[in-house]
Amino acid sequence: MKSRPLMMFAGNGLFYPILGFASFVVFIYMSFGGLRFSLEEEKELGFVMRNGTQFMLDGKEFYVNGWNSYWLMDHSVDFSSRFKVREMMKIGAKMGLTVCRTWAFNDGHYNALQISPGHFDEQVFQALDYVIAEAKQNGVRLLLSLVNNLQPYGGKSQYVKWAWQEGVGLSASNDSFFYDPSIRSYFKNYIKTVLTRKNTFTGIEYRNDPTIFGWELINEPRCMTDRSGDTLQEWIEEMSAFVKLIDKKHMLTIGNEGFYGPNDPKDLTVNPNYWASKLGSDYIRNSKVSNIDFTSVHIYPDQWFHDDEKAIETQLKFVYKWMLSHIEDGDEVLKKPVLFSEYGLSKTNENFTISAREKMYESILNIVYKSAKRNRSGAGALVWQFLVSGMEDYTDEYGIVPGESPSTQSLFIKHSCRLAKLKGWISQQDVNFKQLC
Repeated sequence: MKSRPLMMFAGNGLFYPILGFASFVVFIYMSFGGLRFSLEEEKELGFVMRNGTQFMLDGKEFYVNGWNSYWLMDHSVDFSSRFKVREMMKIGAKMGLTVCRTWAFNDGHYNALQISPGHFDEQVFQALDYVIAEAKQNGVRLLLSLVNNLQPYGGKSQYVKWAWQEGVGLSASNDSFFYDPSIRSYFKNYIKTVLTRKNTFTGIEYRNDPTIFGWELINEPRCMTDRSGDTLQEWIEEMSAFVKLIDKKHMLTIGNEGFYGPNDPKDLTVNPNYWASKLGSDYIRNSKVSNIDFTSVHIYPDQWFHDDEKAIETQLKFVYKWMLSHIEDGDEVLKKPVLFSEYGLSKTNENFTISAREKMYESILNIVYKSAKRNRSGAGALVWQFLVSGMEDYTDEYGIVPGESPSTQSLFIKHSCRLAKLKGWISQQDVNFKQLC
């Protein structure tokens, strides 16, 4: 039986193809239009800047309470899963969280942004466009990481593999990422392509978009084949200068874990273990590079200690000493803000409890709050990691779904409230969040 077109006829004989047209409009609105229309109504965001040891926004000190969701771009490639990104941004905004750190890379893997050196998947780039546009709509800023030291999502090993396959690689060592001229050229091309990308939703080039809090060169860099630290240091100097050549509006950080180098006295007094100074990274030396605007430090005592040192009280003592040491460095040595850009407590730890995790997180947030009260360099912290319901394939032993952990969620809301009250409400602050305080 042949189907009839669904039409309605008006009295003057005109007809209106209701269902097909309405469905089309709804699809376009949900996928693109609604986002674009609401963005046009948003007040223009200001750039977060650095003034000495502090972040500044609209003339006020800006202390960060935020989170990590590495998966945002990957979940935006398919239209059917984009609602999870929107949901995550809305949850973060309603909790008063101001910055989200996420991956702006996927090299050579499934849903790869960079398929091969200099070749990009436009659909995946539009997914990253969507993440930035959705963050803007919700008043959340993004710290975008440009490559992984580790293998997930390609990382430096994928760049080495590409150079090897093209017959131009100097070495099969993953650390050749830092010194091979061909690979450095690959990465510079990647940086330029991302920073000059024009967002298909907002029409704004990334380098001109204040939604981006800043750039992170590499997640957790290590160069263990050169323990002197010279190789990584030269790479940081070259790449940071290249970023600033293209983008002078955004802040830049390295992505370090915070380990002190072999010639630093704090190697023996503050580092978590003997191996920490033998990774080819050097927190103070790396962070002194002039084009680096703020430092990055991670907090994972449960990963860094032996089993006999994993009691929660032992870990809390370390966290206190670790954070205060780096804040002291920010104030007195580096004269730069310090962002604790990852922290977590694994649920796989023996005798793990939600209460123990919350105790550690509260301690971390309290140190940031005290830093803010005293106008010190401890400029904020980003928990690893938040997800939404139904994302079991993307979680890890640190993953938290805020709505499923009310007591943990309230911890972050409380911290958002006291930071906002301390430094003054930001004009784009979510009304619903204000009511929670």
